[in-house]
Amino acid sequence: MKLLLDTHVLLWWLDDPVRITEAARDRIPDPENEVLVSAVSCWEIAIKRSLGKIQAPDDLRDVIEQCGFGELRIPILHALRTEILLPHHRDPFDRMVIAQALCESATLVSHDRMFEQ
Repeated sequence: MKLLLDTHVLLWWLDDPVRITEAARDRIPDPENEVLVSAVSCWEIAIKRSLGKIQAPDDLRDVIEQCGFGELRIPILHALRTEILLPHHRDPFDRMVIAQALCESATLVSHDRMFEQ
């Protein structure tokens, strides 16, 4: 199974995994699954960290690699896919992660119930 971690799930995994559902906590470390982190999540973290809104490791890229998570870049196809999404989410970070999950046929691991729509 291919999993794409939403930004808050990545941060919870690194800092407080108990906040993640039990099913996700079982699937993320399973070597049968490919776990991806989007560049858009790292971008969102960098912006929010610079504004003092969140805390995250300074060496986030290294930490992600040490967890064994793959890097999901943002190709043009993913950016264009956001155009056809319904307007449930206006947040550009959320829209991109949703588009990427669709394009990559990945299960989006998120606590955000709006993603189900």
